[in-house]
Amino acid sequence: MGPSRQWDVRGALVAASLFHLVHGAAGGCAVPFLSLYLRHLGLPASLVGAAAAARHLLVAAWAPLGAACARSGRQAKALVAAALLGSAAAALLLTLVPPATLEDARGLCSGAAGADVGNATSANATDAANGISANGDGVNASVSNMVPAEQWRATARALPVGLVPTLMAPALRGEETSSTAAAGVDLNDNPEKHLLSQNGKLPLFKSPLPSVGGAGAPENLSHHWQAALDTGLDLVQDTKGERWVFLMALGAMLLWELLAAPVECTVDESLYEYLDFVDAADRYSTLWVWGYLGVSVGACGVTLLVDRLGCHLGSRLSRQAVHFYAYSLLAVLSLLASVFLPTYAPKKDKRTSRTAKALALIGGDGHAVLAAVTVLLAGAASSAVHNFLFWQMEDHGSSEGYMGLWVATGLVAELSLYPFRGELLRTLSGSGMVVLGLGCQAAQLLCYSFSGAPWAALLAQLLSAFSNGALWWALDATVSDVATPGMERALRALLRGLAQGAGAALGSVSGGLVVDSYGLPVLYRACGAGLLLWLCLFLALQSRLPRQKKINYSHLLTANSSDVSDSEEEKERDWLVKAMKDESFG
Repeated sequence: MGPSRQWDVRGALVAASLFHLVHGAAGGCAVPFLSLYLRHLGLPASLVGAAAAARHLLVAAWAPLGAACARSGRQAKALVAAALLGSAAAALLLTLVPPATLEDARGLCSGAAGADVGNATSANATDAANGISANGDGVNASVSNMVPAEQWRATARALPVGLVPTLMAPALRGEETSSTAAAGVDLNDNPEKHLLSQNGKLPLFKSPLPSVGGAGAPENLSHHWQAALDTGLDLVQDTKGERWVFLMALGAMLLWELLAAPVECTVDESLYEYLDFVDAADRYSTLWVWGYLGVSVGACGVTLLVDRLGCHLGSRLSRQAVHFYAYSLLAVLSLLASVFLPTYAPKKDKRTSRTAKALALIGGDGHAVLAAVTVLLAGAASSAVHNFLFWQMEDHGSSEGYMGLWVATGLVAELSLYPFRGELLRTLSGSGMVVLGLGCQAAQLLCYSFSGAPWAALLAQLLSAFSNGALWWALDATVSDVATPGMERALRALLRGLAQGAGAALGSVSGGLVVDSYGLPVLYRACGAGLLLWLCLFLALQSRLPRQKKINYSHLLTANSSDVSDSEEEKERDWLVKAMKDESFG
């Protein structure tokens, strides 16, 4: 580096803004819709949650480590280019994963475009069920023919997995059903007895079972037994198919994130060190705005495109594959933008020691421990929303356009509140902002649990300005109080990794299990109640902790010149007075 080199700070900021815009748009096209795509492959919520948890953990652990390796090799720009190309190719691997079953109607289309498919599935299920029962008031005596095996299999495909054993059980056991079952069970009159599918959606119809020896019983049950046995074998094969689909999708996702995760972290660290070297680090703080705008544009644009397409692109490719094609295209465009990014390699990388110091700082301060637990729980609750809310919106007839608008609404709301964050912190203080953020997040979850309508989801998403933005601004204030010189960025990165890694993984796994067992409303209510409980505990513990604000010497460097000159004059005068006293004493 010669002394005549010119440092183009403005050009570096323009290039970085363009990169964050395009790269954010690429992520907005695919990442928010990953769990929905896995659902369309036929995976249950528990497996989708497990895949999401593995992805969150990989990103949180590998992103900073991969960025440090790239920067230490002095070839950060070349490695970023290779990673972008590799991630663009790896994202397309997800489009090659086949669905768990060819008969899985769920996932062909969603929203308005998929209404016909859903109605056809419900009609087939109802017709098949009517082959077992003529109406809900009892078994019609005219029903004396046995349901063919092919119709049993079609019914098993259309109905939720949990309902099939209920229909097969009497035939397999050869037991008589009760008079209540023979008379028919009205699901509308027994809401607690609803047999729900894994996604919580089931066409409601009356399904009485024929009693052995009753008026509606067939003369020969041998065909019934054989059909039920064949259906059970098919279900076992479908379970194995789900496992293979899960493994293939998980492998493609992890390969994708293995290549894509370090990109943004590498670019951010290199740019910050470049700006810090030329004393312009303060201009780095607003670059995240371009990333938010990119995600909003990408999510809205790709969903509008998907809604205008047919159910399939070709013979076997669903229209949801457009998300990954859009990501690949924009990833290549972000590669072109990365060519103009500045390069600066530090002589030493002390990331490992900084991470250890950040852990020690958090463990040695009670307020920092509370902040860490808060981000862990907030990240878990947030992952429950991002993983499964689109499932609920799809079940209520929402198109993907509403889903993209939901993503953009939260980000734009947070951007709109950002100019007022200073006034909010002065008015409410850090603890008040945490209370506001957790309370708004709990309110969001409760809104999602009671209404799955798209318009209700959009209104609740406006609270993200406080549940995400205000909460993290308060935690950043806590970091500023705890951090020693040069440790603020390391502490923030550690807290965000805790929320987006461990917290999101915990919420994904537990959320998937709860959805499969109890449904989405129960998941959201449980998360909301858990946040409110932690909020009460947070306030109780916060009031008992001593407030020990440490001196952050890096903030003193930003003091105005008059304050610095005054302090220097006072030090000089004190030194002179002390010297005169010592001389007179001698």
